[in-house]
Amino acid sequence: MIGERALVTGSGGFIGPHVVAGLQGAGYRVRLTQRVASRAPEGCETVVTGDLAAPIDWSAALAGVSCVIHLAGLAHAGPGLDDALYRRLNTDATLELAQAAYRAGISRFVYISSIKAQSGAFDGVLRDDDEPAPDDAYGRSKRAAEEGLARLDLDWVALRPVLVYGPGVKANMAALLRLARSPVPLPLGALIAPRSLLAVENLADAVLFALTPKCPPRRAYIVADPEPISVAGIIAALRAGLGRGPGLIGVPPGLLRLAARLARRQDAFVKLSGSLVAAPEGLLRAGWRPPVATQEALKRLAMSTAAG
Repeated sequence: MIGERALVTGSGGFIGPHVVAGLQGAGYRVRLTQRVASRAPEGCETVVTGDLAAPIDWSAALAGVSCVIHLAGLAHAGPGLDDALYRRLNTDATLELAQAAYRAGISRFVYISSIKAQSGAFDGVLRDDDEPAPDDAYGRSKRAAEEGLARLDLDWVALRPVLVYGPGVKANMAALLRLARSPVPLPLGALIAPRSLLAVENLADAVLFALTPKCPPRRAYIVADPEPISVAGIIAALRAGLGRGPGLIGVPPGLLRLAARLARRQDAFVKLSGSLVAAPEGLLRAGWRPPVATQEALKRLAMSTAAG
């Protein structure tokens, strides 16, 4: 591990800097791919590879590398994007890199997939061994990449993170953070359905674990904080990080559902109120121990925004 060189793609996004910092802290020399030449974090090598939309010659990027962490791809952007674009960026480009990694003798290929490769919507608890049933183009493209990896003679690990949160987060978690920072009591106290989240620190640690011999290769793993938390719990933890009490009112979900319908925000309410639990049992059995608890990570997130 110490002194080995790791190649990281897609390091410029929300997750990438945390993964890079974790690798450097573990003693790896880090090489980053870039679409165009730009400033890199201190201590990192860079190689310009161009855009994933076209085939890439990966030979220079992989020279002297022992492992690959593939973060790059097209993020889930909702309906409207062409299926072919998802397939090109998330499936074909992944497999082209994996094939080049095999030819280069790479010892471990870690692919950041998505929980949506396994299921788009589910009730109860989603587990590693459940039959994948992605229900949109993004999820299907991630699942197709996993299936392609399984056909290669390569030590690979696919990680399926649930909703990731941490400093710099956007979309749904950013909306909850804005709600938590508001000065008024919130009518969300009765939203107690459990849901799985993933601290970005824990995802970075899971990547490090996936690079070790302890993590059995050639399979996909759910990655989530071990203990699910409700929307009410999320708000309470965020406000605790701001030095405030929960400030929650237990309005019955039926009334909230009616208000959402009248405001034409039914879809947003379903996402907010539903139960979405995914169990990281495979990684935990293998020995992964997330370094930060959910409530503590949420407090840190709120504190980081207050400091900013």
